[in-house]
Amino acid sequence: MTVYLVGAGPGDPDLLTLRGAEVLASADVVVYDRLSVASLLDLAPPDAERISVGKQPGGPRTSQDDINALLVARGRTGQQVVRLKGGDPFVFARGGEEAAALAAAGVAFEVVPGITSAVAVPAYAGIPVTMRYSSTSFTVVTGHEDPAKGEESVNWEAVAALGGTLVVLMGAARCRPICERLIVAGMAPDTPAAAVQWGTRPNQRTLRATLATLADLDPQPPATIVIGEVAAADLAWFENRPLFGRRIVVTRARPQAAALATELRRRGAEAVELPTIAFEAPKDLDRLVQAAAEVGRYDWVVFTSPTGVNRFFEHLRDARSLGEARVAAIGPGTAAALADRNVAADLVPEQYVAEALLEALADEVGSDWPGRVLIPRAETARDVLPEGLVAAGWDVDVVPAYRTVSPAPDPAAAAVLADAEVITFTSSSTVTNFVDTYGVDAVPKVVATIGPVTSATARDRDLEVAIEATDYTVDGLVAALETFFTR
Repeated sequence: MTVYLVGAGPGDPDLLTLRGAEVLASADVVVYDRLSVASLLDLAPPDAERISVGKQPGGPRTSQDDINALLVARGRTGQQVVRLKGGDPFVFARGGEEAAALAAAGVAFEVVPGITSAVAVPAYAGIPVTMRYSSTSFTVVTGHEDPAKGEESVNWEAVAALGGTLVVLMGAARCRPICERLIVAGMAPDTPAAAVQWGTRPNQRTLRATLATLADLDPQPPATIVIGEVAAADLAWFENRPLFGRRIVVTRARPQAAALATELRRRGAEAVELPTIAFEAPKDLDRLVQAAAEVGRYDWVVFTSPTGVNRFFEHLRDARSLGEARVAAIGPGTAAALADRNVAADLVPEQYVAEALLEALADEVGSDWPGRVLIPRAETARDVLPEGLVAAGWDVDVVPAYRTVSPAPDPAAAAVLADAEVITFTSSSTVTNFVDTYGVDAVPKVVATIGPVTSATARDRDLEVAIEATDYTVDGLVAALETFFTR
């Protein structure tokens, strides 16, 4: 097996390379530092061991020798080990030392380059490291050494004379002596300068000043410092995203949370996944298996959730088993789950609730047509649809396809919720389980729901709903959040 030295990029999980995601997906062990993004760890298999070796100024640290020894020891066991490092493993990240230790021990390794913060962080702040005419080169140096001690390898006098753009990594804690040293070396005090804290992340903050005044703004690590004419550029785009800096809790079940979290992150939010529902097999699984085997005898199969589609199709031999049965989906998400199984929904109502689906079915086939209908759904769900169909003379079989349960409380939930601004609910179950698990007082100040049914449940549990989607989908919920915060 191999030890992979993987560059995680500067913070935005979307900047991980395809190769990095590929090796993470098959990792047995992930060794990561504090600059690695938590969501990247989710790319590893659930049973993969995760080992933190994070280093932080003034805090606990794992020595580099211990990290090297750990990688060698795990590499010798035949496990696939991923060493996840911020930025690029060979740019001021001591990946060279780790590779040398593995090579000396005869352990196979591969370097997976990452996007370095020296380029990406200024770009996310709207600062190009080069510009025609003003800055035709850039220099990257470490600020980790203390210029005041006089025992550094960086020749600050030579750096000051180079011209172009200077990018200083890991220099926030020594910002003042670095700036003073560069001024003494001949750089003009009014040279534009900027410090980008937590670059490429939703809590990114850009401090703009001059070489003489930057330290007065007290930049905090991790920060990337940019010095030169380009630092005066303000081509902001990342910090202008509609949900930038909003910390939003996603309560969907983990398999479904990714879609909502991804859309929130694309709009600049920090999406924190705190699932309040999970799915299990129904108590009477044999009944579901039998329904799947006999599905061809129904006139309609009606799905009310993507999970119902997925659980039902696990027991279907193939799509041809549907025979002449027509298929209805409560909304586009459910229709998309069917499409993933190469089945096109014959019917999707204009509004994505049970009442609208009932009306659409009646319009499609006529209220006096006594068809046979199969509804694979959650064990506990509203009975509006089956009761309405029965009242219209339909022969209805409701078959539980899955159970909705509450996962174990997350021990980190209190800290997550205390810092969150918004919480999203995408079903009545997410509301009920959240309140039962964490209490009403733990709810962030802004409550957003996917539609009126979920809102009604929230109000029944004494929650004040500030945002309600008018299009009862993930996209509709995201659009409602955008409207609320740009209003």
